[in-house]
Amino acid sequence: MAIKLENVGIAVRDIEAAIAFFTDLGLTVVGRDEVSGEWASTAVGLDGNHAKVAMLQTPGAQGQLELFEYIHPDAIETTPTLPNEIGMHRVAFSVDDIDAALEIAARHGCHPLRGVANYDNIYKLTYLRGPSDIIVMLAQDLTTSPVD
Repeated sequence: MAIKLENVGIAVRDIEAAIAFFTDLGLTVVGRDEVSGEWASTAVGLDGNHAKVAMLQTPGAQGQLELFEYIHPDAIETTPTLPNEIGMHRVAFSVDDIDAALEIAARHGCHPLRGVANYDNIYKLTYLRGPSDIIVMLAQDLTTSPVD
């Protein structure tokens, strides 16, 4: 059986803020919609499912994020996920310049959880809280870019 990862879906508090964050990092909006109706309720398993949806794509079309802002039923606030909790962990991006990516994230009020780590001069990487407390990992491959 062939299998292909299509996208990662993330429910957000504010779809416009999430779109602004991810597009500033370099993703492109490839579609927006508002979904509801019997098919949406059946597919997702929520009666009366109604959501704003945006599909974002990485440069080179290698990955997609599908963002949802629920209109109905009401979104349920949860405690922000910690890196060691079971379940959806994080979304990870490789970047050419982690310092530039962190400057962009900071403009959205998003900062590393602890700092930027250097893994054996192979990667500089960090976790940060993105919009709606999404854990976002940024990693710069130091084998293909200069070491600071």
